[in-house]
Amino acid sequence: MPKIDVEGVGEFEVSLGKRLVLALVDEAGVDQLHACGGNGRCTTCQVEILGGDAGEMNSQEHETLTARELSGVRLSCQVQCNNDLQVRVLKRLEGSGRDDAGARPADAMT
Repeated sequence: MPKIDVEGVGEFEVSLGKRLVLALVDEAGVDQLHACGGNGRCTTCQVEILGGDAGEMNSQEHETLTARELSGVRLSCQVQCNNDLQVRVLKRLEGSGRDDAGARPADAMT
C-alpha cells in the first residue's frame, strides 16, 4: 500500500490506485477543494508534489494546467496513488469563501 505524507497533516496508507484527491479527503481528513467533481477542469484541487513519483500527467490534466498557465503543480483528482508521495495541499475549503468543497469525485477517473 502506498503511503501519502501530507505536509502539516501526517502520513497515511492508501489503497493502491486510489485517486489522490480521495486519499486526501478520506484518509488524511483534508478539506481539499474539488469544485468540478474530479474531472480535471477547475484546478481547485492543486497540490505540489514534494517527493515521490506521481506518475505521468494524462492529457486532461496537461491541457487544463497549460490553458491556465500553471506549472509546478498537479491536480490531485488526476493523480493515482501508485507510489509513496509527499504532497503539499494548495487549495482548501477553509478560507476559500466557497460553501462546500465540491461534488465528491468518482472512485475511478473517466
